[in-house]
Amino acid sequence: MLGTLYIVATPIGNMQDVSARMTSTLQSVDVVFAEDTRVAMSLLHKLEIKTTVKRYDHHSHDRQIKEVLDELEQGHSIAYVSDAGTPGIEDPGGRLVESVARDLPDALIVPIPGPSAIITALSICGFPADKFFVMGFAPKKKGRQTYFDNVAESTITTVLYESTHRIEKTVEEIASRQPDRRLVIARELTKKFETILRGTASELMEQLATSNTKGEFIIVLE
Repeated sequence: MLGTLYIVATPIGNMQDVSARMTSTLQSVDVVFAEDTRVAMSLLHKLEIKTTVKRYDHHSHDRQIKEVLDELEQGHSIAYVSDAGTPGIEDPGGRLVESVARDLPDALIVPIPGPSAIITALSICGFPADKFFVMGFAPKKKGRQTYFDNVAESTITTVLYESTHRIEKTVEEIASRQPDRRLVIARELTKKFETILRGTASELMEQLATSNTKGEFIIVLE
């Protein structure tokens, strides 16, 4: 009998968002594969869980996917966790699920739902979210201008990720195309220094120049 792959959502910052189902799953599986083993081991340590943790990320896919498939073929249960939030979005989880579904079509793949930075930001943006478009991180160089042209052409609520180092440049790119487009910028969601900024692209470009830009960001465009 094949084992089960659990795709496990973990807190995006606040440990009070840990669910009982997440905890029991991580306790019961035979092995946890993680995008970042240090982050996963820190989480398990806080929860007093001693399950073995192994690496599975974009760089190790070709080496580790065989081990994942072998574990499942032996009937072992596996959990996969990303750095934070729900796996499968801007992390290797999607590729893992694709490989297991293709190579072991009879294996169970079970979602353990929980926090998601995208859904958290959408819940407080105040923009229509019956339809939305997720564009992930902007390219650093190649394709960057096309990316922001596509953002400007979007006519529905659009969500972007951004890092500490490029948040100001990203908002500047948006403002150069659509200075009056309304944005919500969410920094460090669920964490101690959570900050929500609202305004037009041009207003928020000015605001960021005098604000704390350390941390992880989600940008929601109306």
